Amino acid sequence: MEAVPGTPFGVVHLDVAPVTSGLAIGALVAGVASVLVSLLVICFGVSFRDDGGAWASGAFAVLGVLAGVAAIVTGLLGQRQIRRPAAPPAVRFTGRGLAVAGISCGVAGGVLSLLGLGLALLLTLA
Repeated sequence: MEAVPGTPFGVVHLDVAPVTSGLAIGALVAGVASVLVSLLVICFGVSFRDDGGAWASGAFAVLGVLAGVAAIVTGLLGQRQIRRPAAPPAVRFTGRGLAVAGISCGVAGGVLSLLGLGLALLLTLA
């Protein structure tokens, strides 16, 4: 409590508990979804190589890459939100590890989707 000079009053600053960033959580969810979809790309490409598996792989590869890009962008925005300095009465955000994990999973999912699509096309053409 701080006294206001010249008056009998005082000012109290209440501590606000830190909040986990929703952007960081969203980045992790999108990154994990991207990795799971990339596994579908690989499975369809290998399992159904004679029955149009490359087409299904391509459709899921687009979804996997889009989810990976969404995870990367959301994770970077989450890190920016967490880094932003805030005055004591404002809300502070946590979750840097979640944002980093989301970015990592998004990159891995996007790369695996593209590699799975390449494998499906290679198996189809061979």
